[in-house]
Parts: sequence; structure tokens; C-alpha cells
Amino acid sequence: MARTARIAAAPISWGVIEVPDWGVQLDRERVLAEMASLGIAATEFGPEGFLPDAPAERASALAAAGLDAVGGFFPVVLHRDGQDPLPAIERELEAYAAAGATTLVLSAVTGDAGYDGAVELSDAEWATLLANLDRALVAAEAAGVVATLHPHLGTVVETPEAVERVLAGSRIGVCLDTGHYTLGGGDPVAFVRRHARRIVHAHMKDVSVAVAARVRAGEIDYREGVRQGMYRPLGSGDARIGEIVAALRDAGYAGWYVLEQDAVIEGDADADAALEHARRSVAHLREVLGEREGEAA
Repeated sequence: MARTARIAAAPISWGVIEVPDWGVQLDRERVLAEMASLGIAATEFGPEGFLPDAPAERASALAAAGLDAVGGFFPVVLHRDGQDPLPAIERELEAYAAAGATTLVLSAVTGDAGYDGAVELSDAEWATLLANLDRALVAAEAAGVVATLHPHLGTVVETPEAVERVLAGSRIGVCLDTGHYTLGGGDPVAFVRRHARRIVHAHMKDVSVAVAARVRAGEIDYREGVRQGMYRPLGSGDARIGEIVAALRDAGYAGWYVLEQDAVIEGDADADAALEHARRSVAHLREVLGEREGEAA
């Protein structure tokens, strides 16, 4: 299948994640081969251990699969005074030059495993977070990489209000995750229209607001919400994917559209479903991009 230049993927769409006891972690060769079979052009790195740690070996693994490197989702604690995140970030950046990756996707995690906790930051912790985001931005720039912050449920930056505070207090750009921003209570289309210049990366998710409401109410945990279909193939949920893509294109967005939809794999049927969901999502995204690209200027 011909590659679509700006559509990328992330291993989490195949259930590969940093969270312990999440589910079956499919092997690298299978995941990368299935991505390539869908015409996906590039991938994010995935969690530690999915790709080789050595920069040259990581680059070789991606090249063997016929995939370019986007960069990666990197969860890190950024708000604690005395816990410097820069050494870990700088180690991660060492792999970027070898693989030709350009985007570091930071997630400001709470420090607890998983995404079920919530932390209200003090003003001092907010100051530390914002300062560390700018330090990460500078470190990435020195490596020729763009650092971006990914608002995410169960992290210290999940609500629209928290995102606005980051934008006001830091120079870092945002990874717009269409699902997480929707589930955090925001309107992604309005966000694009308001902050287009700060959006440097896009994670494409469609969501079930009904399932997500049960997660937010504490009826089920995050993993169970994913297992019950909180994330839907693009075009089949509540996230208004077509409108979001149209708004991004109208704003001149020129970055990646990354298929990044959390999945839980517990057996062969789930693995097959993940591939089918990815296939449907890529087809929908390709259709939406094609419709927009075909319009008269």
C-alpha cells in the first residue's frame, strides 16, 4: 500500500504501553509490520523496551520496517522540586538524532503508576512544572528536536484550565490529543481556532464520552474504560475528527497526524481488533485529509 506522508502511528494503538499489568505486549516486529501494511509512514517510539535502547539499533529497527521516526511519548514527573527531569530527557534525546526523529512528546505524569490518580498542584509546584517545561524545550532545541506537552487524563495537565495555564506560563508547544482534550472537558475545534500557533503535534483519537464519564466518575478505572471501548475508530465516536482536521488545516498545521488510540490486548481476538480499528481509522483520516486537500484554494 502506498504510504500517506503525514499519517503516523503509535504502538499504544496495538496495546503497547508503559503501564504495568496492562495486557499482552505484542512484539515489535508484528506491530511495525502491521503499521507498514496500512500505509503508515512513521511511528512514535513507544515505551521503553519496545525499540532497542541503543540509538543506532533503534534507527535500524525502524528502517528495516520501512518506517520513519516521529519521536515519542515520554512520561516524566515535572512538578517536583528536587527531582530534576532533565537527565532522563537528555538520555531520551540521544536516540532522536540517530533515528531522524523530530518531536518529543512530554506527558507531565503524577508519579504514580497508571492514569487513575489526580494531583492538584500548589503554586510552587506549578512554578516548577512551568520552569521544567521551558528547560526541556531548550534541551530539545539543542538536539534539533521540538518538545511538546501532551495534556492527558490522569496527569497534572488534563483539563482545559490547566492547558491554558501552561500556555500562559511556558513557551512549550502543545500536542493536541483530540481524545484526551475532549475527555478533559474541552472543545478541540475551539482550541485549534484559539491556539493554532501553539499546536506542534497532533494525536488522533476518537472517543466514547459515555464510557469516559464512567471513568471520570470512578465507576471503572482507566484501563477498564479502554477495554470497554472508550477509544473508538476514527469517525465512529464523539470527538468530531473531521471538524478538528479541517480546523488544523485551515490554521496551516503542517505536522504529523498520529493514530494514537489506547488499546488493551488480552488475546488474539483483541490483537485482530486493534489492527482492524487501525485500518478503519487510517482510512477515515486519509479520506478526511483527501477531501480537504481536494478543495479549491
